[in-house]
Amino acid sequence: MDFIVKGTLEAVKALYDAELKESDINLQETRKEFEGETTIVTFPLTRISKKSPEQTGNEIGAYLLENLPQVSAFNVIKGFLNISLSSAYLLDLFRKTILSPEFGDLPSNGKKVMIEYSSPNTNKPLHLGHVRNNLLGFSVSEIMAASGYEVIKANLVNDRGIHICKSMLAWQKFGNGETPESTGLKGDKLVGNYYVKFDQEYKKQIDELKAAGQNEDEAKKNAELIKEAQLMLRKWEAGDEEVINLWKTMNSWVYAGFDVTYKSLGVEFDQYYYESDTYLLGKDIIDEGLEKNVFFKKEDNSVWIDLTADGLDEKLVLRGDGTSVYITQDLGTAQLKYDNFQMDESIYVVGNEQDYHFKVLFLILDKLGKSWAKGLYHLSYGMVDLPSGKMKSREGTVVDADDLIQEMVDTARQRTEELGKVDGFSEEEKTALYRMIGLGALKYFLLKVEPKKRLLFDPNESIDFQGHTGPFIQYTHARICSVLMRADVAAPAFDGIADLSVVQRELILAISKYPAVVTAAAAEFSPALIANYAFDIAKLYNKFYHEEPILKEENADLRQIRLALSSATASVLKRSMKLLGIDVPQRM
Repeated sequence: MDFIVKGTLEAVKALYDAELKESDINLQETRKEFEGETTIVTFPLTRISKKSPEQTGNEIGAYLLENLPQVSAFNVIKGFLNISLSSAYLLDLFRKTILSPEFGDLPSNGKKVMIEYSSPNTNKPLHLGHVRNNLLGFSVSEIMAASGYEVIKANLVNDRGIHICKSMLAWQKFGNGETPESTGLKGDKLVGNYYVKFDQEYKKQIDELKAAGQNEDEAKKNAELIKEAQLMLRKWEAGDEEVINLWKTMNSWVYAGFDVTYKSLGVEFDQYYYESDTYLLGKDIIDEGLEKNVFFKKEDNSVWIDLTADGLDEKLVLRGDGTSVYITQDLGTAQLKYDNFQMDESIYVVGNEQDYHFKVLFLILDKLGKSWAKGLYHLSYGMVDLPSGKMKSREGTVVDADDLIQEMVDTARQRTEELGKVDGFSEEEKTALYRMIGLGALKYFLLKVEPKKRLLFDPNESIDFQGHTGPFIQYTHARICSVLMRADVAAPAFDGIADLSVVQRELILAISKYPAVVTAAAAEFSPALIANYAFDIAKLYNKFYHEEPILKEENADLRQIRLALSSATASVLKRSMKLLGIDVPQRM
């Protein structure tokens, strides 16, 4: 509403001979209980007018009504000046902006961003926590691309370390040579089973040592299994051929399994990084930091950084024996990513348990003088809980991503058939629809909540055709498509429309906000803004659908404007849901 802001500045100049900036004008959406579409808060302007908020509002409102053709009326409630927009302006907005083929297409901003998400470990299948990570990373990528960025979707795979060796060792000891082919299991699930098996056998050995008189800590260190796993890790790092070959074989099983899950979720990547390639990176950066006196050495030759002045603590960046710690590797990988792509921004989609780690990482890179460090951002998200409680992967109690997807599809099938929404569908069409609804419910439920918030995921609650859910929006889109398929849609004759109803005005204004919502969602890395916008549009359309006849309207001009509004609504719903990675059906 730039014209309202500019008109208000002109009013203040004309009425009170004062100069203000655009940022001085507080514009809000008019509250539902009052007439109007946009509201000017007049309290801050009383210092200039030297009059009451009400009188100030009436004077500015009268000026706008007289000087702005877009304004049709105003009312003042205490310190709030509510502005009603003319039907002519809204029809013009609909005709020239919303119905334009370019509506919603934002120009390139010339910036490049890398978004790193997923980052799985190759010792277990993807679970519910990974699902939120992947959906969040993919959606933010789509939103930023839509807002004008060039986007690189990256995946840093954690494919080395003691946890990987645990699965390898357990398979060696207890696997009897079984493979994904021989068992019929996805490779990631097969390997994950041996991670759980390691933990079970390890606990048995700990209990035996404790029974023999050792305390908990001693037993954990002295158990034969953990010693063997540590030896295997040392052999891996030394390049032992047998260990490396086993590692490659089991990782290949896991990657094949991951690919199936990624495809099911509808996520993808442009660039993969592997910890086995990057874990030695960062040592040059440590040397650079020592030269710049950013780091310091202790007597045992370990390298540290003192961040106490920044409200943090001292942080180890290299062990005394010269081996890397996580921060060493992450420093090197950050430099590698920038060297590869020279992006303006780099976003890490990682759970909030790593908040401190990323605060330290970004601060170190900034102190090292890396010009690109200011563009680093940790998109921290909360954990996902289930009604049954928290998940623990080493105990085998996680909710497997593939099982969850199948449960969602099965639930969608049951609900849809109960409501009789698939009459006349072929079996193939039904299968596709159930999958679309099930995945739509899952994705929407996880994305409608602000990323930082922890959430409780209830599969049953997520599939509701009347609630704040993905299926409600999908059903609304299908409803619109049904209307349009039964109509002879033509370009509306705007000259024949003198006025707009309240719900039409609301719908036009809401649809017109789509580009601004995309821009805001990109700036805040928040798919929740898109999700809630789509829900508001769907609710508004259903109100419009129930209040105003469309196909039964006898006046051709009115029927065509309502059809055009329906078509524009379907388009913005489809685009919004696509940014969430959700497909919408043509019929259901």
